[in-house]
Amino acid sequence: MTTNSRLLAIICVFTVFVGCAHTAQTENLLSNAGFRTVSASTLQQKQHLMTLQPYKVTAIRRNGKTYYVYPDPAHNQVFVGNQFAYYKYRDLRLEKNLAQENLQNAELSDWSTPGWEVWGPWQY
Repeated sequence: MTTNSRLLAIICVFTVFVGCAHTAQTENLLSNAGFRTVSASTLQQKQHLMTLQPYKVTAIRRNGKTYYVYPDPAHNQVFVGNQFAYYKYRDLRLEKNLAQENLQNAELSDWSTPGWEVWGPWQY
């Protein structure tokens, strides 16, 4: 292996490691903030999960309530939180001194967007 190839391989491994660590840290913060995990157990849920933007908190509206979801397709699940949990998550991120530019406000989507009904009700 040439020196350049080794360097490229090291950079690739480091990038994957950092990405996994960031995802684990985000999911830990979501759980600590009160987000619940909902596993994709049906074929319809699994198909819908694959249509969502992974690893990004997005706001959705259902029955007049706002929920925040964070799809994790690698673990076949979605983190679901209410307004309070989202604000707690945001505060925890700021406390952890994570970069402000990485903290994106969730974009509001209408619950009536096709696909979300397969997840059933969320109790909060």
